[in-house]
Amino acid sequence: MRRPELRGLYAVTPESTDGAALLRQVEAALAGGCRIVQLRDKESRMSERLARAHALRAATRRHGALLLINDDLALCQLVDADGVHLGRDDGDLRIARAILGPGRILGASCYADLDAARTAIAAGADYVAFGAAFASPTKPEAAHAPLALYARASTELDAPVCAIGGITVANAAPLIDAGVDLLAVITDLFSAPDIEARANQYQRLFAKARP
Repeated sequence: MRRPELRGLYAVTPESTDGAALLRQVEAALAGGCRIVQLRDKESRMSERLARAHALRAATRRHGALLLINDDLALCQLVDADGVHLGRDDGDLRIARAILGPGRILGASCYADLDAARTAIAAGADYVAFGAAFASPTKPEAAHAPLALYARASTELDAPVCAIGGITVANAAPLIDAGVDLLAVITDLFSAPDIEARANQYQRLFAKARP
């Protein structure tokens, strides 16, 4: 199966006490055209995270989508996920690249720092994420990454650029116009009354922006 490109809606899972409900939500996002999913689970026990990761791995494979794991190389390896996303304090990117090998994806959080992004790419990151693009309900204390930063990143960096933080279908278009390749979304996607339709709205924004 051909690997999806790193472009479009990047669904980041919300914290949830109900693994079955979370799986249904992700299935809906995949049905709406999302082709990149990140399992972000900071609260569950390891056994529950492993079960969720296996379930999401199966779901993403059915839809020809990518599964990345937030901050957990071991879990990525255990479920044969497509890659991992690491924050500033979540491990050395060069070591992660060596462990993952060339075939898996490595993403890096770079906040609002272009130099950090350059360093991450040199260390082997396949994409770099900047945020918060807008006020974020998930991380209300996060520093702001202005639109001009995304425009610079898209022209100066040799890697896909991801925006995260407070993104909605109402405010996403300027980010795509600035050259952003990936929109990482939690709340506006998974709190939507119709997740499938909301995912499709995001994918249509990217389709409309293609030259």
